[in-house]
Amino acid sequence: MTTKYGEEAIASVRLTTFPNPRPGRIYNVHITLPEFSCKCPFSGYPDFATIYLSYVPNEVLVELKAIKLYINSYRDRFISHEESVNQILDDFVAAANPLSVHIKGDFNPRGNVHTVVEVNYEKSTE
Repeated sequence: MTTKYGEEAIASVRLTTFPNPRPGRIYNVHITLPEFSCKCPFSGYPDFATIYLSYVPNEVLVELKAIKLYINSYRDRFISHEESVNQILDDFVAAANPLSVHIKGDFNPRGNVHTVVEVNYEKSTE
């Protein structure tokens, strides 16, 4: 079976950054990713969510295609709602070193349960 070019791109994904054109200026970047999916680690059923990512950049910005491919890499992962949002935060902070970031995972209801997971990060000023 031939690997598709999209699968290859997702398999080799890393959160690519580029220099902030306005370092020292405080401004917000808001990204909405409405097609997040992963698999329940208990049932194997798919979970779907919209991921809202807002950050104040420091020295670099994350390239949008890279964040899209990174989010798509979760589609076959068996991971809980809580862990997926926290892992996105950890990976984003490691790549971008933002001044602050807020990530919200708004998961579609399944079995009459609607889950929203929110995490925050603030760069230490020490």
